[in-house]
Amino acid sequence: MKEFKLPDLGEGLTEAEIVEWHVAANEEIKLNQPLVSVETDKAVVEVPSPVTGRVVSLHGEAGDVIPVGDVLARFDVPGSEAPAAEADPAKPAADGRDDVPGVVGELPASALVMSDTTGSAAAAPKKQRVKAAPSVRALARELGVDLTQIAGSGPGGRITAKDVAKATESAPGTGAATEEKLSGPRRAMFRSMTAAHSEVALCTVMDDADIHDWEAPRDFTPRLIRAMVAGARAEPRLNGTFSAETGVLSIAEDVHMGLAMHTPHGLIVATIFNAGKLSLDELREEVARLKKAGADRTLKPGEVRGYTITLSNIAGGSSRYATPLMVPPTVGILGSGAAREEVVAVNGEVAIRRMLPLSLTFDHRCVAGADASRFLGAVVADLKPAS
Repeated sequence: MKEFKLPDLGEGLTEAEIVEWHVAANEEIKLNQPLVSVETDKAVVEVPSPVTGRVVSLHGEAGDVIPVGDVLARFDVPGSEAPAAEADPAKPAADGRDDVPGVVGELPASALVMSDTTGSAAAAPKKQRVKAAPSVRALARELGVDLTQIAGSGPGGRITAKDVAKATESAPGTGAATEEKLSGPRRAMFRSMTAAHSEVALCTVMDDADIHDWEAPRDFTPRLIRAMVAGARAEPRLNGTFSAETGVLSIAEDVHMGLAMHTPHGLIVATIFNAGKLSLDELREEVARLKKAGADRTLKPGEVRGYTITLSNIAGGSSRYATPLMVPPTVGILGSGAAREEVVAVNGEVAIRRMLPLSLTFDHRCVAGADASRFLGAVVADLKPAS
């Protein structure tokens, strides 16, 4: 009997939520055949089987959050030889990679934790399997719909978003409050924002950038990233990380831009590495790629870490200013509000100009107000010239 424990799927994640089992107890499975899909803070990962054999038991149901190191499944493996997945963890994967992929793919052998079990284990009862895409499952959680009570109208009985919406229309108790269990990015946002509120001395400075002379189309995000690079050059203290334990502010040499993105699954921060070395066109392409990957839940673990400063768009609706919260250990985040025409003084005369409101939150434990003002001033100056 072999046990398979939930591996560390990358970047020190401590848990994952079961999305869908691809096999049932007593079914035969082959090495690297899809075993289960799990949802981490940032992505949906398809975990392959580490062995060829019979599934004795599955541990956990869709929606359960499983800590790393807990048993996911038990297998009956023919013969006594160790499966290929029990490779020496100190050795790299066969293809030379030492990173764990963030989406569907083969996990390196060192990530698959297998162990022998003693005694006999009775097969777990076969659980009802629900066929639904991760996005449909997320919608169901938000609406408080039990997928096991829905008959899917899609191919092979797969539940669709329309099925979920229809279930809410026919559900009894119209008007009752909807309960939502936070999962994936929303659960990660809860943890990071709690840390930001309890651990960081937050302070915010605000200003407006004159973007009236920008040529169409007004390409906000790439221009803002370039302006933040200029801000980091003027005041590097905002571009780094701070350790409260050691009292050390580590100022980064390169600007690795964290791009806060709202997706159907929640808030995700993806990283544009070496943003200061990219042209506006390259920044535009990278922003588009990351936004698509964020919406599709195909971001890899390496693409949601390592940022040294963050950009957030708070312009949803008509919002102008805010107090955006950075995720520790970073020390700065810039929020851009909704641009609008304002009556301002230009060269001693009254004029109507298109202005972009900006809000810079910083960690006042290690960054002074003068530092933040110097950074924001450089951002505003960089945004003013026409591109």
